[in-house]
Formats: sequence, C-alpha cells, structure tokens
Amino acid sequence: MNERERFNATMHYQPVDRCPMADYGFWDETIPAWHEQGLPIEIDKTNIHAYLGMDYNVDDLYDTTGVDVKWYPKFPLQVLEDRGDHEVIQQDDGVQVLRRKFMSSIPHPVRHLLTDRASWRKYYKPRLDPSDPGRYPADWDVRVDNWRDPQRPNLVVVRGGGLYGYLRNWMGLEALSLVIYDDPAWFSEMVETLADCSIGTLERVLGTGGIFDACAMWEDMCYNAGPLLSPKHFRQYLMPHYRRITDLLHSHGVDFVFLDCDGNIEKLAPLWMDVGINTMFPFEVGTWHGDPLAYRKHFGKEMRIIGGFDKNILMSTPQAIEAEVQRLAPLVHEGGFIPHCDHLVPPYVPYQNYLFYLQAARRVWGQNDL
Repeated sequence: MNERERFNATMHYQPVDRCPMADYGFWDETIPAWHEQGLPIEIDKTNIHAYLGMDYNVDDLYDTTGVDVKWYPKFPLQVLEDRGDHEVIQQDDGVQVLRRKFMSSIPHPVRHLLTDRASWRKYYKPRLDPSDPGRYPADWDVRVDNWRDPQRPNLVVVRGGGLYGYLRNWMGLEALSLVIYDDPAWFSEMVETLADCSIGTLERVLGTGGIFDACAMWEDMCYNAGPLLSPKHFRQYLMPHYRRITDLLHSHGVDFVFLDCDGNIEKLAPLWMDVGINTMFPFEVGTWHGDPLAYRKHFGKEMRIIGGFDKNILMSTPQAIEAEVQRLAPLVHEGGFIPHCDHLVPPYVPYQNYLFYLQAARRVWGQNDL
C-alpha cells in the first residue's frame, strides 16, 4: 500500500498492511542534539522523516496544497531587540514577543497590534480577504492536476483555518476574554470574518474538483484544566461557523476534519464532534492524563485520533517505551487511530530512545489483525 491508501484505509477502519508511521515533528534544537548522539550530520528537519522511514512528515502534509488560509500578507518577521540570551522579535502575525534564543518554548508576548476595533480594521481584517491572489501558489495548475488524480500516491490535506486561536494570539488571552463580555458584537464579527476567509479560500480549492483526503484546522484553545472559552460561548459564537465549514467540506467528499488543539480537550471534543470535526490531533496526554483508549471507549469509532503517545515516556526507559507501545496496540489494530508523539519531540529525548520507540512501534503496530 502507498501512504495515501494506508492512511485512508486506517481512517475508514479497513484492513491495512501496517500502521501508518509518522510524527508530529521536532524542536529546532532536537536534531542538532541528536547529531552529537549519532544522527548523521547531513540529516536535518527537511529529510529526517525520510531517513527514519516515516510515511510522511506532518508539517509537509499540512502544506500539500500550498494555499494560505490564514492571514495574508504576513507581517515582516524581524528581530527588534537583542537581550543576550533572549530577543524581542516581531512575528509574522504582528505580535511582538520575548523569546529565548535556545530551547525556547512558548514566547512571551510584549505587545499586541490588535487592541480595538480600529486596529482590527487597520491591521487584520484586510488580511482576511480570501480573494487575495497571494494566498494561492504560483504552480496552481500543476497542483490542481495532482489533486484531481484519483490514482495519486500522495496525501493531500487542505487547510481549514481556525476561529479562536488566531484571535487569542493576535490580542492576548485576557484582552480577548474581556471582549467577549464587553463587546460581543465585535467578537462575533471577528469570528465570522475568519470563517468567511476559510470558506472563501476552501471554495476555490474544493471547486477545482480535486479529491482531498482530509482538512486540517487549528485552534489551541485549551490548557491543562480545560478550555479557554466557556462551552456556552463556544456553542454561541463558534459552532455555527464550524458547521458552515464542515458542511462545505462534506459536500465535496472530505471525510476527515482534523482539529489541532493542545491541552485538555475533554469539554470541547463532543462539541467539535457535533459539528462534524471528527479527528482529534495531536491528542496531548499532558498532566491531565489524556488517554486515546478512554476517548475511543467514550466516543466510539466516530472519533478518529492522531497522536496520543506521551512524549515524556520517550525520555524514560526502553521498558517504559515498550509498555506504552503495547498498551496502545489494541486501538492501533482497531483502526481510526494513527499514533505518534503527542507534540514536538524535545531535545532531551535521547536519540537511541527514539530509535527504540520506532523499532518497537514497527514490531508491535506493524500488522493489522482485522
């Protein structure tokens, strides 16, 4: 089977030759650290997945259409201030952040451009025009030919954008939370504008007659205790627009809609399922002990899961890695589940541990027993 056949068979609960092998990705510092532990020096983020024998690179999978469904044009990425071990940069979303130069985790925002209705109209709303030609790749015709080919071996995943996570980044969590109460009409306008941008972009892509294997959305609207937006407000403001997006996707035969949200998704997962978002990704384990097996038992086969292998176990012993591979095996063999690390692989995971994980995964998850 090729990667596309294997992916679709797995997600449709059909027999496969083996479990798809992939990973979420690696911190920038991970591969240099592994060079010192035996990884060949010529291997980098662009070729490590092929070197390790993965079916696909999740980052590449997300960029298979070359279409930008987010804000466009991007703000200039630039270093604004050098503070020794740290630096202040402007990100491509216009937010200024303080970040560490090495082993950086989540950068700390120091200034947001989006502060009120005027800044929304000036900086962000114009960047959410789905008709902007810069959103679409120069090799559009070549890509469309590939999308339309029912025999192509490669997966094509279209981007679906998001409705909350971008706003949280642009404005900051506290400010955005206050807007929901102080100016709900404006919050509603911003959410609708984001949805319109996603739908307008998707309409052009889906209108080509292409055959798309999935759609990937992004939110990051949860933390270890649950959602950053109440389920009440989620239902009121977001669910109608999610449904607009998923209805469009399903009308064009897109069976799987991924939702990339870190954190504890327990309270939002059933609401996403209600609107047709049926694949949870990367399914973090975290301090709240998210468990793919428990979710399958609760939600049944309608929920697909991608991810779910605790990255912290990779820092432990071979015995612990083997035990977790074995524990997840029944769900792998049932289908609708593509296991991989539940977020980027950090640099403190030993290279030999990661190789052991891959060997154990291929041995235990390799054959489907349906």
